[in-house]
Amino acid sequence: MSNTLLVDERIDKTERHTLELNGYEVILCPINNNLYSAVSAHPDMSIHVVSEKIIVASKNIYPILSDKLISMDYALHLCKNEPSLVYPNNIGLNAVSLKNYFIHNINHTDEILLEMIENKKIINIKQGYTKCSIAIVGDNSVITSDKGIEKALRKEGIDVLLLPGGDIELPGLKYGFIGGASGLIEKDIMAFYGDLNYYEYGYEVLEFLKKYKVKPLYLRKGRLYDRGSIIRL
Repeated sequence: MSNTLLVDERIDKTERHTLELNGYEVILCPINNNLYSAVSAHPDMSIHVVSEKIIVASKNIYPILSDKLISMDYALHLCKNEPSLVYPNNIGLNAVSLKNYFIHNINHTDEILLEMIENKKIINIKQGYTKCSIAIVGDNSVITSDKGIEKALRKEGIDVLLLPGGDIELPGLKYGFIGGASGLIEKDIMAFYGDLNYYEYGYEVLEFLKKYKVKPLYLRKGRLYDRGSIIRL
């Protein structure tokens, strides 16, 4: 796996600098004009990394990212249905792929993405903004504020830290989500847009990360900010 990270092109300069100081190459996810402004450049809305060598992407961002991704030996596939403004037409790629599980509202998963799933158990949930709502800590451990996700994943033996919603900034919307404010960039490092010491439930998150020997990397001081999941390529 490379040290390349895909992030919202509107990333704060300090956040980007922190990633680069820690040895990561930063690729900017362009704005997808089919999506509403608040999430238009969120990577998890326009791209899904199925495995280390397979990606399904929106055709609106494909031309900008294709050369770089192909140079990294990814097989690129265009989604069948382009994301659009109105829910649920904007969630086709916003799924979660764990080692043994694929988690999403399957009624609205893009057909091409579903075809790419191999040897994974599908967990069908109501929450369409699945990747936004889930912060992956490990293959069998996650953080979310969605009770439906918690219930479905616990049935499969996945350890879930359930947090109250709120206290994460996302301009244009009431609040953001923990999955969109973070990203597991190493097996033992989770990056955050902001600092857990400014988050109402930061202690709970830190204790859960400690349980799995995952360290936080704060990209800047201040409250958590939902820029879409940080995706390691």
